[in-house]
Formats: sequence, structure tokens, C-alpha cells
Amino acid sequence: MKKPKLSLVQIWNMSFGFLGIQFGFALQNANASRILQTFGADVEHLSWFWLVAPITGMIVQPIIGHYSDNTWTRLGRRRPFFLTGAILAATGLILMPNAEMFAAVLPALWVGAGMLMIMDASFNIAMEPFRALVADKLPTEQRTLGFSIQTILIGIGAVIGSWLPYVLAEWFNIGKTASAGEIPMNLIISFVVGALFLLGTIVLTVVTTKEYSPEETLAFDDHEEADVVEKTKFFDIFKDFANMPKTMKQLGLVQFFSWFGLFSMWVFTTPAIAQHVFNLQPGDTSSDLFQEAGNWVGVIFGVYNAVSAVFAFFLPKIAERVGRKKTHAFSLILGGLGLISIYFIHNKYVLILSMIGVGVAWASILAMPYAILAGSIPAKKMGVYMGIFNFFITFPQIVNGVIGGPIVKYLYGGHAIYALVMAGVFFILGALSVMKVDDVDETISDTAA
Repeated sequence: MKKPKLSLVQIWNMSFGFLGIQFGFALQNANASRILQTFGADVEHLSWFWLVAPITGMIVQPIIGHYSDNTWTRLGRRRPFFLTGAILAATGLILMPNAEMFAAVLPALWVGAGMLMIMDASFNIAMEPFRALVADKLPTEQRTLGFSIQTILIGIGAVIGSWLPYVLAEWFNIGKTASAGEIPMNLIISFVVGALFLLGTIVLTVVTTKEYSPEETLAFDDHEEADVVEKTKFFDIFKDFANMPKTMKQLGLVQFFSWFGLFSMWVFTTPAIAQHVFNLQPGDTSSDLFQEAGNWVGVIFGVYNAVSAVFAFFLPKIAERVGRKKTHAFSLILGGLGLISIYFIHNKYVLILSMIGVGVAWASILAMPYAILAGSIPAKKMGVYMGIFNFFITFPQIVNGVIGGPIVKYLYGGHAIYALVMAGVFFILGALSVMKVDDVDETISDTAA
């Protein structure tokens, strides 16, 4: 028996929680460096503070994938995990910009870094089961659509999250400046709103989406495994890692280049724009102009996420016509050129043009590798392999986190703009490497044709 096709509304509801997750994730990406610098972090140390995020993701996602594969509750397999992740992430969102409340116990910088760790671990707990849920629920021919809709929702949520601090400050006149060492009120309110929005969207998905029971899953024949719901032991994760499909290994190199570049962009865009476009000196983190630069980074991050949401609508058709690999390669090249172009820009409004290319790349990064991967994974291992695949996302971020700060300090002389240029080069390397990947679904389609 084949899995039934789902309606657009069903697919939308199934992934709606991603809207809230990315709302919170965008707030973190656009503002965590600014918050940490406000609390006293030096620019060359930012990547070290951000290390907690990929390290927790590397540990958490395979474990969550394993247990979601082997769990069945009244809420199903995947839903208990992303509901738990949402609650924890919301807590981190509320507490991070308010870290100075705990100054009597620990320095605000360390509390803020701890909240960054909690948020990212929680986002990972929530996100991995969403990826597996698409593969669980959708037949092969709808998977590109499913991951593209997730990308659309991610883009919409990220636009709202990225722009909210700017909108609160400029449209509603909520304070965008604060005393040295304090977080502006527009940022504090944005994080609280993000926490509530995250919880609301996750609850909507939990309420509207029904998962297939183990018996129903066993009856589907889109995979040949007869033991789809066979329980596995925890330490089988290491065996699964050693026996990962060839396609997954090939995608690992693509993901390394892509996520090394993304990490540089998220960590160093605020100091890069503050120095290169707003003409601030390295180390100037207390001026009103620095907060203005931080708000503008939120705006341009919103632009690339808006572009990704729009481009995601076209991804299924483009991939159908030219193939997933060429689609992803083209998108990464545009993103790489967008990041490199920032070096030649000194007008903040022109930065919007650079973000168009980044948005195209981001849309493809969120959809194409997963669509390619899903066809090569056995159904009974969908959750754990989606979790293990996160290794190829977190490992490059950890490498960048260790070496990125020293490179900026000693090789680039504290000028963070060169970290963005390096990120663009890595995107282009990712584009070249994706052409060597075996897309199992496309190979089967070509054979059938």
C-alpha cells in the first residue's frame, strides 16, 4: 500500500510549527552576537560563545532522532519531542536578553551564553522531528514539496523575527538604545513575543496533525523494509553512523561548505556591518550607532529570509525541470556571490541586493539536501539518520567556532568583513561539490523513464 498524498493544507499544518521555531531562531541569529557584545564579549571571542550551539546540536539531534524512531505515545512519535523543545526554547528566549537579572549570581555574559546554549539545544530538539515527520507522512513524489513548504514557513517566521526589533523601535517608538551593558527594550520585548509565538505555532501543529501508527507505517510499501517499527538499541546510533548511505556521505561535504559559511555569516555580520558600513572601530559596542547597526542587520536578515520564502515556492518546479543537484548548485553560487559582494558595499540600503542571493541559497539549503537525503534512507531509520545528518551541519560550525575568531583577530586584523567574504567562497565550494552527489530518487526516475 502506498502512502496517500496529503492536501496542501495538511502539509502546511504539519509544518506550521516551523514558523514559530524560525521566528525564535531568527531572533537568535540576528541578535545573539549583539547581546553578547553588549554584555562584554570581544569580537574575536564571539565564535567561541556560539560554539555551544552546534556542540549541543551534534549531541542532541541523533539522540532525539533515535528516541523518536522508537517512541509511540498518545501524541505519536515526533510530536512529543518538538512540543518539549518549544517549551525549553521559549524559556531561553525570555531569559537571554534579561541575563543581567542574574548578575548577582553569575556575570551577565555567562548567563547569556548559557541561554544561547539552551535555546539552540531546544531548537534542535524541536526541528529534527519536524524533518522526520515530513519523510514519515509524505510519499516520495511529495517530499520536495513538503520540505519546500517547510522552507516557506521558515522564511516567513524568520522575516517576522528578524524585523521585529526594528519595527518596534522605528514604528512604535519603543526604546532602541540603553545604558552601557544593558539590552534595549525593543530587543527584550521581541524575544518575549518570539517565545509566545513559538509555543502557539507548535501547539497548532500538535493539535491538527495525526501521525501514522506503527501498524499503518508497517503497511506502506514505499520502502522495502518489513521491520519499519522494529525497536533498536541506543548504541545502534554508532552502528548507523558507520553504515550511513553513500548519498549521505556525499552530502556531508556539501553541508560542510554550506554551514561553515552560514556560521560565519550569523556570527560576524553584525560586527562586519558596524565596521564596514557604519564606520565604527572594532570594539565599539556601546554607542547608539552600534545598536542601529544591529537593528539594520535584523532588517537585512529579514530580507534574505523573505527571499527564501518566495523562492521556496519555485523550488519544486525548478528541481523537477533541471534536477535537485543543479538547483542546489545554482542557489549556492548566488548566495556565495551575494556574501562576497558585501565587501564592495558601503551603503546600508545596497546590502539588500546582496541578501537576495543569500536568500536563494538559504531556501535551497533548507530543502534540497533533505529532499535528496530522504530517498536514500530506510524508513525504519528515518529519525535517527535525519539526526545523524545534523552532524554535517554542526561539525562545520564547530570547526568555524574554534578557528573563526582567531582568524578574524590575527589574519584579518579584527575586520569581520573578511569573514563574510570567506563565507561566500565556501558557498561556491559547496555548489561544486553537490554535483558529485548520487540522488537516488532521480536515478530511479531516470531509470523508470
